Amino acid sequence: MSTGNITINLKGISANWTALNAISAQNVETAAVVKADGYGLDAGRMARTLYHAGARQFFVAAAEEAAAIRRELGDNVCINVFSGHMRGDTEMIHDLHLIPMLNSFNQLTRHLEALPGHPFGVQLDTGMNRLGMEPSEWEAVRDTVVSLKPDLVMSHLACADDPAHPMNRQQLTAFCAMTDGLGLKRSLSATGGIFLGSDYHFDMTRPGIGLYGGAPFSEANCVVHISLPVIQIRDVAVGETVGYGNSWTAQVPSRIATVAAGYADGLLRAMSNNGKLWDDQTPCPIAGRVSMDMIGVDITGLNHDPQTLDILSPYQTIDDLADMAGTIGYEILTSLGTRYARRYVSQ
Repeated sequence: MSTGNITINLKGISANWTALNAISAQNVETAAVVKADGYGLDAGRMARTLYHAGARQFFVAAAEEAAAIRRELGDNVCINVFSGHMRGDTEMIHDLHLIPMLNSFNQLTRHLEALPGHPFGVQLDTGMNRLGMEPSEWEAVRDTVVSLKPDLVMSHLACADDPAHPMNRQQLTAFCAMTDGLGLKRSLSATGGIFLGSDYHFDMTRPGIGLYGGAPFSEANCVVHISLPVIQIRDVAVGETVGYGNSWTAQVPSRIATVAAGYADGLLRAMSNNGKLWDDQTPCPIAGRVSMDMIGVDITGLNHDPQTLDILSPYQTIDDLADMAGTIGYEILTSLGTRYARRYVSQ
């Protein structure tokens, strides 16, 4: 096989949801975010796995993303749409029984006129300035919205991955000021917010990246393993170079393996001369630039010629890889390309 293999541990994903559910305060519902095709791992499979773990509320970014979840789980779950009720979404919202998180007065008007009586939620802007009604807009429509009994009122934390950041408390205060005493079901926290404590949990938490093994859930199960086949191995003499631009030069007699993957497979070019692949527990540095389909790897320190090398494994997580590329685990997961052979296991 000349393409890489991704093994996705469904039991690990289920265990991550169960652990985050246990951390959430008592009587708080734990939802699951499966947007961006389940963070690149197949939204339908992720939703089915998380349903069996206990999730009954799911969140997607756009209405189009909901079809895979509804197809897998039928009408047994609620599917909430972060982007709300966009122009052209009415038929999908109706037919797939979606709950749009309305983000503006215009969306509220569109929803009430197009689908009177259809469930909805409201997203509030508590300082992130991304999505949601601002305080003045919310104040103008609050009484009307409350009378219509929305399914959920939510907001989103901007700095929850940094527990000491003052923005967390600032947004919590703003959210309480906008929603206290209304008798509505509320949600503020995604994965990072869960670890800020029960003050941030309200009625529902919405873990996303933590389900798939990412920070700030430091105790998360590693759920994605990527193994790359070695195409060729060669000896490189002192002074010889590897890859485009001659950016790696052998300082000692070296042995270089070329593996079948590159930036077309989501392995970012920023890892050039910086990242590592692994032979079981032994790290092997990337030698030269990451190209579209291939990466050179220095295996001089090994006492054998490997048939495969791992780029994600228990010894190198999505966040380890992200640090090497100057990015975040979210980008690593959602950038993985279509050429990998995928295997889903429950171990």
